[in-house]
Amino acid sequence: MTDGADLLEVRGLTKIFGSLKACDNIDLKIAPGEIHALLGENGAGKSTLVKMLFGSLEPFSGEIFWKGSPVTINTPSVAKKLGIGMVFQHFSLFDALTAAENIALSLESDTPIGTIAAKAKALSYSYGLPLDPYSIVGDLSVGERQRIEIVRCLLQAPDLIILDEPTSVLTPQEADKLFETLERLRSEGKSILYISHRLEEVKRICDRATVLRHGKVVGQCDPRKETATTLARMMVGGDVHTIEHEPSTDETAGTPLLQVNDLVRKPATPFSVPLRNINLTVKAGEIMGIAGVAGNGQGELFEAISGEVLQSDAATVRIRAKDAGRLSISGRRLLGAAFVPEERLGHGAAPRMTLSENLLLSRHKTDRKAFFGIGGVVKNGAVFAAAQRIVKIMDVRKSGIDPEATALSGGNLQKFIIGRELDRQPAVMVVNQPTWGVDAGAAAHIRQSLIDLAKAGSAVLVISQDLDELFEISDNIAVMHNGELSKPLRIADATFEKIGLLMGGAEPGHVEVAKELV
Repeated sequence: MTDGADLLEVRGLTKIFGSLKACDNIDLKIAPGEIHALLGENGAGKSTLVKMLFGSLEPFSGEIFWKGSPVTINTPSVAKKLGIGMVFQHFSLFDALTAAENIALSLESDTPIGTIAAKAKALSYSYGLPLDPYSIVGDLSVGERQRIEIVRCLLQAPDLIILDEPTSVLTPQEADKLFETLERLRSEGKSILYISHRLEEVKRICDRATVLRHGKVVGQCDPRKETATTLARMMVGGDVHTIEHEPSTDETAGTPLLQVNDLVRKPATPFSVPLRNINLTVKAGEIMGIAGVAGNGQGELFEAISGEVLQSDAATVRIRAKDAGRLSISGRRLLGAAFVPEERLGHGAAPRMTLSENLLLSRHKTDRKAFFGIGGVVKNGAVFAAAQRIVKIMDVRKSGIDPEATALSGGNLQKFIIGRELDRQPAVMVVNQPTWGVDAGAAAHIRQSLIDLAKAGSAVLVISQDLDELFEISDNIAVMHNGELSKPLRIADATFEKIGLLMGGAEPGHVEVAKELV
């Protein structure tokens, strides 16, 4: 590579899926020793672009230059040999294997596992990401699993590292540690392509930013000279809705609408988290936020509240003053509850079914009179009209009139799934990760919708790994760690430091002492 040359340059890169131009004539340059942010709404083309850079997709047209020379990257193996590594948002690790064994699976050499373990341990400690190579992945926290992915990438000695939403599963303290590692990599001349919807952290660590909208580059900037608001405006092409929320108080909150009493659940699998004496009350007009690093029992709690897993004692879960612990999902819906799971495709929506079919699938019990006629015949027109009403209210952007769920971007599918539940005006709403991986505009829409629902008198329970989100919309925040739920803190008494320490497993008393010492 000649002096002053870019490490990576993309000219006119285009990718077409049918009639959709996912990436349209994209130009991009990344310099050596640079942390470069890639910003954009859901469906803007970010994932498609980085998949072409990593060899998972082939471009329709355009050129890629690596260290000044044209290259063809048609497989991830080619990308790795050039010096391009990637850490995906969703980890690709086997729970039953050790960290070293998972790392070995990604290496093409037949290096002995002992050598791999020694190299991984030495590298992890040198970069401040301590890792036990012989630990079983299923026993590790999400933050520790991410370390495996990063170390696995670094062992391949890449010059360019692509990171996709790297802090979405980390505590604030873990994120700070990651930023230190990225800054050291930059000082060593490594380049990083950084994808994130968290604009404050982009401002904190990135040198330059490229913004995509509808598959095209619409701007480049120095994010350190921008505000989160101006960055969001560049992404969406206009002003992002400002969240309006006045926290409730003990005096303004209403009667309990959702109660969880002494919930205990044994682990369903060797790597599941047991639930330990969970007690929780959410009142009318209140948003209760539950923070926690992923994998600490949030999914198990959602399953218990939603009815995916029944309780032996019906009074363990109460909805609108009625015992619901022995009721199915539909039974709990009939009591006025609504549920949005973490996984959009496959759990929240059937991928190959249309939006209207998915609507019917989830509401066939609660909307029986509206959706079924004489003899149980489906009123297709009524179902379609309801789906279109949701699409309009939630601003769901789609390519066809009634497309399959899998045809929507993640953010747009999330808006539809949440809109599908809000459309019923439920008395109780339970949402797991409402805006995970969702762009600023869509996130603001979803958050305001939850606030408005609570303001209308509903009880809202939000499980989220995004502390910014929880502080923005919650009236109270509790923390899940290792299957236990802390006592809730009023939002006026909560701080990022307090919540972050609870997420890391600190005892509430220790949190107060640590806070006093800061």
